[in-house]
Amino acid sequence: MKLRQLEIALQRCAGYKKPQAALEQYQTPAPLAARLLYDAFMQGDIEGKTVCDLGSGTGILAIGAALLGASTVRGIEIDKDAIRISQENARLLGADVEFVNADIAIAHEKTGLCNTVVMNPPFGAQKQNVHADRPFIDAALGLAPVIYGIFNAGSTPFVGAYIKGRGRVVGQVSGTFTIKRTFAFHTRDTQEIPVEILKLVRD
Repeated sequence: MKLRQLEIALQRCAGYKKPQAALEQYQTPAPLAARLLYDAFMQGDIEGKTVCDLGSGTGILAIGAALLGASTVRGIEIDKDAIRISQENARLLGADVEFVNADIAIAHEKTGLCNTVVMNPPFGAQKQNVHADRPFIDAALGLAPVIYGIFNAGSTPFVGAYIKGRGRVVGQVSGTFTIKRTFAFHTRDTQEIPVEILKLVRD
């Protein structure tokens, strides 16, 4: 499957029906999800691998990994409503994915270890969610030797310092996260957030 084919397939995934601001539930844009996954695929970290999507939301990253030939894919998501949507999306696209309702802190107990983690962690935009990406980074390092994640642009120095002694940032690709008007506090129909896709490897 080519990058453009993957993007077109992922655009069929339905988004959240009742998104929660506290969980920063924004649908990962299909072009950005496809770019992360295809980059991981080209580096040999998807096809034939066991892949885990932390905070899988509506399933777009997990489903994309399955479409690219991962041997086993599991999505970890705390929101049961999101899991129902992700299961519908997986059926729609014929993707074999197991979605597990659990907190990421106990992901290793629910899924066991994997080869690769993919994730779009919260950016910590809400006051109650500051540094919300840190538990995701910690959980990912405990699950897999290779991690691909979407972070705010300019996060590379922080992530590198945060995981020092545990892992390293070995790849960075710039991108854009398009957020449509979702919550009452949004003032524009769409907002373009500069982001970076980081590849982390565990020491």
